[in-house]
Amino acid sequence: MLSFKFTAKKVWREIDRSSKILLHLHPGPDGDSVGSALAMYHVLKSLNKDITLIQGDSDLPKNLSTLPGADKIIPKNIFQIDLNQYDLFIILDSSSIKQVSRLGDLKFPKKLKTVCIDHHVSSEKFANINLIMSSSSSTCQVIYELLNLRKIKITPKIAACIYTGIYTDTGGFKYFNPTYKTFNIVSQLAKIYPKFPDIIFNIENTDQPDRLKFISLLLGSIETFFSDHVAIASISFDEIQKNKINSTSMFNTDVSNMIKAVVGWDIALTLVEIQPETIKISLRTRDSQKYDLAKIAVATKNGGGHKAAAGATLNMSLPQAKEAILALIKKLYPKIDK
Repeated sequence: MLSFKFTAKKVWREIDRSSKILLHLHPGPDGDSVGSALAMYHVLKSLNKDITLIQGDSDLPKNLSTLPGADKIIPKNIFQIDLNQYDLFIILDSSSIKQVSRLGDLKFPKKLKTVCIDHHVSSEKFANINLIMSSSSSTCQVIYELLNLRKIKITPKIAACIYTGIYTDTGGFKYFNPTYKTFNIVSQLAKIYPKFPDIIFNIENTDQPDRLKFISLLLGSIETFFSDHVAIASISFDEIQKNKINSTSMFNTDVSNMIKAVVGWDIALTLVEIQPETIKISLRTRDSQKYDLAKIAVATKNGGGHKAAAGATLNMSLPQAKEAILALIKKLYPKIDK
């Protein structure tokens, strides 16, 4: 906690001395990315800062578009803005610079200060200041702690956004990461924003037909390996195009968690060819004590995450990606097929 307070004070010092601040959403934004960015947007606006919040590489998911302040998100990626205009870039829920953008090689101007606030154990700590709390359930929980340290008043708008990040990143409190501290925080947020069931309803009931088609195609493709301990669902770019699946329907589908629910399928993966020879991989496990998915994701050289949930991107064909990820799993866990 001492380390957190020390780094958090440095974060606040940079915020205090900055007037123009940039915020972003990571590629394929989830509830924690959107929730943490919008929470910070409302906080910094209350401090009379000039804020720009960009959507980044991907469109804002429809099930998060009703969050307070979502209409303020500018539909631009980081290469479409002039970074020299800003004093500070607060990078949220991003373990590496590739999580800021995958559209090109990103370099920050020397005068631009960068702060990364994150909770991924695989964080590469690439910013000037890195506030990383891998014990937290979500980046939104880190934001709550940051605001609490400064005694910033949490308004209903801020509470709604932070609640969203915690709820989604814990899988509705089903995953490994929530603790008693998480529930204490959530109880305070629910007191401030008692209409939290509306948030949950919008998150879970704003679906589209092609997203269900996408999920069904993935589920129909499942293959098992290593004596059924590993299950993989995959879909090619050609199949996505043939079925006219919108790009926003491919993010945050939770198919890996569906697969993981099968007893005996210890590691579950989805491989989605989002562009030709660009494979987005999602990994989940039933047993994070035995299988550390962050190790697998980091070993790809382009991924990261947590022990029980991780992700990576491979720039190769779908068959090659499948072969590569299976080889990595076998290398790291040679007894997996026993």
